Formats: sequence, C-alpha cells, structure tokens
Amino acid sequence: MPSSTEPLAISAISPRDMVASGLCIGCGACVSQSAGRGHMRLDRYGQLKPAGDARWLRTRSAALAQTCPFSPAAANEDALAAERFAGTGRDDRLGHFAGAYVGHVSEPGFRDEGSSGGLTTWVAAQLLRRGLVDAVAHVAPGQGGDGPYFAYRISRSEAQLRAGAKSRYHPIELSGVIDEIRRVPGRYAIVGIPCFIKAVHLLRRQERVLAERIVHTLGLFCGHMKSARFVESFAWQLGTRIEEVVALDYRLKNPDRPANWYTAHLALKDGTTRSRDWWHLADGDWGAGFFMNSACNSCDDVMAETADIAFGDAWVEPYSSDGRGTNVVVVRSPLIHAMIETAIAEGRLALTPVDADFVAGTQAAGLRQRREGLAWRLTWPRRGIRPIKRVAPSRALGLRRKLIYLIRHQISAWSHRMFWLARATRQPQLYIGWARSALAIYQGFAYSRGRIGVLIERLGRPLGLHGRDG
Repeated sequence: MPSSTEPLAISAISPRDMVASGLCIGCGACVSQSAGRGHMRLDRYGQLKPAGDARWLRTRSAALAQTCPFSPAAANEDALAAERFAGTGRDDRLGHFAGAYVGHVSEPGFRDEGSSGGLTTWVAAQLLRRGLVDAVAHVAPGQGGDGPYFAYRISRSEAQLRAGAKSRYHPIELSGVIDEIRRVPGRYAIVGIPCFIKAVHLLRRQERVLAERIVHTLGLFCGHMKSARFVESFAWQLGTRIEEVVALDYRLKNPDRPANWYTAHLALKDGTTRSRDWWHLADGDWGAGFFMNSACNSCDDVMAETADIAFGDAWVEPYSSDGRGTNVVVVRSPLIHAMIETAIAEGRLALTPVDADFVAGTQAAGLRQRREGLAWRLTWPRRGIRPIKRVAPSRALGLRRKLIYLIRHQISAWSHRMFWLARATRQPQLYIGWARSALAIYQGFAYSRGRIGVLIERLGRPLGLHGRDG
C-alpha cells in the first residue's frame, strides 16, 4: 500500500488492497472467484477476511474491481436497482419501491419462530411453495462449539428453511453457496444484508450461470456487521467462556416484553443456559458501534436497495413495544408485490400499507449514520483505496453531531484492539472496563445520559454541543 493518502488506481484491485484499505466486509465474493486459491477465515479480531495463496491475495484484478461490493469501480446500488426495478417509484432513503408495509405474518408459526414479524422466512417459503425457486440460500445455525455458530446454507424444503429463522449478528460469507449454485442447476433465492445482496448482483453481471440461476434476492435492513468477538464478549459478561457455548440466540423472543428489549441467550455444553438483557452488557448499545466492521463506515445502503424485497424491524411505537415482533417491508419486485397483495387479501399476512416517511422513521438512526455521518467521514484523510459513494462529502455538521460520529468510529476501531489485548492477556475485565467507560462517553454525547450528559447539557449551545440522539 502506498504511504500517501492518494487513492490507488481503481481499474484493478486485489483482495489485499481491500483489506488494507479497511473496505473488506468479508462477504467472500472474491474467494468465490479464486478457483480454489483462496478461502475465508477469521482474523485476529474475529472478522472474516480472504486468505490463501499469497500471489492470489496480492494480484490486482479488473474482475474483482467490478464485483467487490465496496470497490469504487463497481456499479453502485442506484445503477443495479435501475436495471432491476425500472418503472417503480424511488425514494432517496428507501431506493426503488413498488410498495411498503408494516405488520406481521398471520399464517401460524412464522411470527413465533422469527425475531420479528416472520416476513423474511414467509416470503422465502412462499417462493418454494409456488415453485418459483428450487432452493433458498440463507444463514442458519452451524455446529457451534469447535465450528461456526452460523453459516450460509442452501435449503431445498420449507422445513429446512424454517429451521434457520431469526436474526444472526455474526460474521458469515457467501463463497460456499455461490460455488454450489454454480455446480447444481436450479433456481435460487438468496437472503442477505445489503452489501451481500449487492455482491450477488455484481457477480450476476459477470457470470451468466449465476444470472440465470439466482432469480430472487431477499434483503435485510442492516445497522452494521459485528465480529465474532461480540458473542465472546457476551460469554465473558455472563460468566462463562466461548469454548463452553454450543448455541446462541441474540434476540430471545418474549411476547410479554417490548420487541426492542433484546436478550442474549447462550446454551452451554453442560446443558445450562445463560441470559442477560443487552442494556446490562457493556457493549449492548447497538448504536455505539462495538465490534463494527470498518467497511460499514463506508456504506450508504440501509434497506438493501438492490433486493427484490427487504425486511426490517418496525422501531417506532406502538410496534416496538409489541414483543411478538413487527416487520417493516419494502417491496420492489412486481411479482413479489403481487404475491404480498394476494396474501393480504387472503388473510395470511396482516400488513398495512405505509409511505416512505414511515419506513424511514423506523430506521432514522441508521439513516443518519449512513447519510450525514458518512458525508463527514468521506472528508477524512485515508490511505489506500478511497470509496466512492452516492453521498457527497460534507463537513456541514454541528460540533456535537461530529463528536458523536467520531466517538462511534473510535469505539468501533478500539473495541477490536482492546478485546484482542484482553483475550491475549486472559484479562476479560481489561476490555469490559474499557467498554463501560467508552459506552458512558458515547451515551453522554448521544443521549445526555449520566454525568457526562449533565455536563454537556450545561455547556450546551455556547460550545455548539446541541443536537443529541445518535
């Protein structure tokens, strides 16, 4: 990598370029094109990164420049969506959309089995039921213990599919299922977060077999990608070691409590379980950015704008207080839109149409991070490859907003380092103590909480520290 802050030429890039520039999300798109020379593995911070043949890792490729989702040479979300959803309306926050809804699945089982309203699994199951796809690639529990807790797999039956319901805040990658789709003929749907769905469409642009076989994409609204150390931190704080954890549930569902009261639940080798609400954990405030992948700081897609349909949680009242879970849904594909409308008429889906402002309101914090926060971050000097985003660089922010984004950025970076140090020295409290202090600073600036919040409110407007809410 060059020592200057000038960006590299972007006609060709290598996996190593993207990793060194902090722009590798770990999706595995590069490995899927490596002809067996590469693989994905967890780095020292618990993030999936490409590994393997050293020559492959450093060889710059025009193909990779066109297919890596964070490459500045790749087609952006607007271009990909315009190809797929011409004729639909468009909103700057949601992207193209034919309709938007809030609600849940009425058909028995789906809502109970999912983290939210059950819509993601229901739509995937409906595609299988109607013969529109032969299989669905989605994330499901892995073997745990000595293996990954979660991984992509391909389900060819509704029973297999439904066993993979619920949210997974864990690093996973696509290379294995992409290879299987190449090998095994059929029509496939893929479920994924925004950058993964973008990677799929970029690969479809380059490979005819993928374009023919991947016929539907189901997107998930995304805040950011966590590293594998997130659950390891949970284990520490629940009085156990990650080696004892055989299964985990990031969002244990309880219909008697608000949906946004997340509870982490760990199942251990000895048959016991450990649970704790996220707000009692040192790193349980999602907005603070603990263990965030650095590439997420260069993302401008909250609602999976290239997916046929995208799903999120309805984080506004009265829905966020409903412990049974409620989805907000953005539909882009005319075929899936018709499928949704038919199911509403038949009483299988309890969905109410909403407008773009409602959907954006449910994801307000994420949009701030990916719009005004990103605009400011794009003005920062950086080494290596400079991302090109749909958001224009801008410094037009108040001091307090800048400090909130800066603190979140520092928490993201230093949580990886502090956890690595605590892990290496076998002193969990080294990380946990740091995390509690970092959280207090963040919440003081973002929400005016604690002693720091009181101080900020006193200083207030004279120092330009107005404008809370991260």
